Parts: sequence; structure tokens; C-alpha cells
Amino acid sequence: MTTVLLVDDDAELVGLLGEYLGREGFRVIAAADGERGVAAALAEAPDVVVLDIMLPGMNGLDVLRRIRERSSVPVIMLTARGDDVDRIVGLELGADDYVPKPFNPRELVARMRAVLRRVRSEGGDRTALVVGDLEVLPAAREVRRGGERVELTGTEFSILEYLVRAAGTVVRKEAVFRDVLGRRAVSYDRSVDVHVSNLRRKLGPLPGGGERIKTVRGVGYQYVRQDS
Repeated sequence: MTTVLLVDDDAELVGLLGEYLGREGFRVIAAADGERGVAAALAEAPDVVVLDIMLPGMNGLDVLRRIRERSSVPVIMLTARGDDVDRIVGLELGADDYVPKPFNPRELVARMRAVLRRVRSEGGDRTALVVGDLEVLPAAREVRRGGERVELTGTEFSILEYLVRAAGTVVRKEAVFRDVLGRRAVSYDRSVDVHVSNLRRKLGPLPGGGERIKTVRGVGYQYVRQDS
């Protein structure tokens, strides 16, 4: 059974979500503050964490930072509607996705299942992908650059794999939203931009100093082949 950790100080919301998620087949554990949330994320080994940004004491962004120091568990942030800064910072810190409050529980479940599908992806071609100094291992969901392992979140890995499979060609941003994040692109959603920015930072430039992932303005992204 899939285990969900809910980190939120709103007892009524946690109760309602817990009942709904239970009916959807999830095992739910809850933490009402940041310190307990970090402890539960590391000790209980949940399959996915749903984390509110507005928490008493340690806020959600600090909780996420602490979790990411020791775990790559998928994290979905609950943010205030219209608060772009918190969403972007959360994604930069390694959140896999976000859902703005108030939300329909069905949307949260859909986002959770999409994240879990990416992390547990077992279908398709599992052959290692090698482009220049980069090796992507779909079966192990690992990435190595110059032989050294690079730590990525589940969503970052899935986006990178998608771009590397099309290395040398431009991939439309709408296709990344549809095929990787499992939702339609909307003009104000910068999730993919932030994930790609994280990938650039973690992977660094090409050995010759060139840009590894190019943004093609108004179109999408291209993972650069060193011989292109």
C-alpha cells in the first residue's frame, strides 16, 4: 500500500484528506508541524510527502530543505493560490510539484499518482542512454556525469530522461508538461522552467564549457549533443 505523509497544521483539512486518501487506497500518516514532518519523512519512509508551506515554527520550505539533505522522496507542496514566489522557491529546493489552496482532493490525488508513476516508471525502453559525458540509467533511475553520480529528484530525472532521448532536437515545453508532468501547460505555470534550471545547476556545463540544456525561446528545450 502506498504511504502518504501529510504535513499540515490544519487538523480539519488533514482529517478530511486522510479519509479521502484512505478511500483511494492510500495509507496516511500525519505531522502537524515542521519538526515532526522532517522526522516522519526520514523515519517512516513514505512514498510521497504532501507538505504545506505555512507551518508553525519551521516553515514548509525549511522542512523541504531538511528532507532534501537526506532523502529524494517525492514532495508535493501545498501553496497559497497566486503565491508564485513560494512555488518557485519550493521547486528550486527540490519539490516535485505543487497544488495551490484551496484545491479539490481529486486534483491532489491526480498529482500524487502522476509523481509516483514517474518515480516508479517501469515501462518503455530501460536501456542506458549515453550522450557525451552523461549517462542516464532508466532502470536504476540514476544519472552519472563523468562517472560521478548526480542526485536528482524523481521529476528532474524524468524530465532529463525525456530530453536526452531526443538529444540534439528541440522538445516543446507543452510536450514536457503533457508527457512528463501529466497535465496541460498553462501560461503562468513555470514548473518546467524551474526543474530545467535545477538540472542545469546540478549537471553543470558540457566538458568544453558549452550549455548542456538550451532554452529555445517560445518553443521549448534542447539537450545538446556535443557533436552537434
